[in-house]
Amino acid sequence: MPSHSSRFRADTVGSLLRSPILKEARRRYQTGEMARDVLRAIENDEIRKIVAKQEAIGLAAVTDGEFRRAWWHFDFLEGLAGVEGYEAEHGIQFQGQQTRSRGIKVTGKLGFTGHPMVEDFKFLASVATCSTAKMTIPSPSVLHFRGGRKNISEDVYPDLEEFFADLANTYKAAVKAFYDAGCRYLQLDDTVWAYLCSEKEKAAARARGDDPERLAEIYSNVLNQALADRPDDLRIGLHVCRGNFRSTWISEGGYEPVAEILFGNTDIDAFFLEYDTERAGGFEPLRYLPKGKRQVVLGLVTTKTGELESPDALKRRIEEASRYAALDQLCLSPQCGFASTEEGNLLTEEEQWAKLQRVIDVARETWGEI
Repeated sequence: MPSHSSRFRADTVGSLLRSPILKEARRRYQTGEMARDVLRAIENDEIRKIVAKQEAIGLAAVTDGEFRRAWWHFDFLEGLAGVEGYEAEHGIQFQGQQTRSRGIKVTGKLGFTGHPMVEDFKFLASVATCSTAKMTIPSPSVLHFRGGRKNISEDVYPDLEEFFADLANTYKAAVKAFYDAGCRYLQLDDTVWAYLCSEKEKAAARARGDDPERLAEIYSNVLNQALADRPDDLRIGLHVCRGNFRSTWISEGGYEPVAEILFGNTDIDAFFLEYDTERAGGFEPLRYLPKGKRQVVLGLVTTKTGELESPDALKRRIEEASRYAALDQLCLSPQCGFASTEEGNLLTEEEQWAKLQRVIDVARETWGEI
């Protein structure tokens, strides 16, 4: 049974490339050619297959690949009380790519009144026969950062302090709901901390009236309030994402601007950090990790290309990171999911599984466990 101190030396961020069968089923459902219950049955079958595959290669914590979602974040956030999705004028702009047009806004009082993804987790847990079922949801800060004040109703929330208090309580209720459903490993996916490391994204935040330094304090406080008094056997991960759509990215810049408040003051058990390119900077910010307490999951294996990293190169990078954080506090994973949206990154399923196997093999050779 996992606990705050549990370590999965080899881990996965969560999303997996959608199978051709699943893609076709979702297309037919969206065009009205397939009933919802038929789609659900196909999703179930495909999730069984990828859970069995994860367990077969040796992962100790497995996900459903986010196979029931179109987006890593919108699908969850739109299920919260007070949040509405809408067709945006433009998609999210990446380096040379733009997503489909979609956005979210807060139109009512925030709350958690149940969510379809709780049932999604229960199914995952039912088919994870020899591993820990890991659930992934977007972090609370994602609901605020990209749109800011303009996407939060001033009639409902004239004071943003009340918004952030309700946001924390909403997530506290969500965490409890997943725990009550049997979840003992919950990962929060968060692009915002990486944006707060990017001069370009910080400038955009200032242009709309936000103070990036103040936001870091606010987001840390929201996380701490949402996770306060959580059960001892619930492990919480936080994935700091730099953008992941069709093998492209958004933010660049080392973790130094947020490292002290994020690693030192935010009550997270495992920080998943993207370190697959020079855009992430060096490992020096890991010095803020409290000794003997939290873990860092080094995202050294890229999900953006199919080229397989050499074991020796990965071991050298782990050794380099261990100069700033104890080796016992380090773990290994891909830098992100393989399909943060249902379109997926530009590599094959075979390359995906080879990368996960490489993570497992190097972790076992480095720590003697996975």
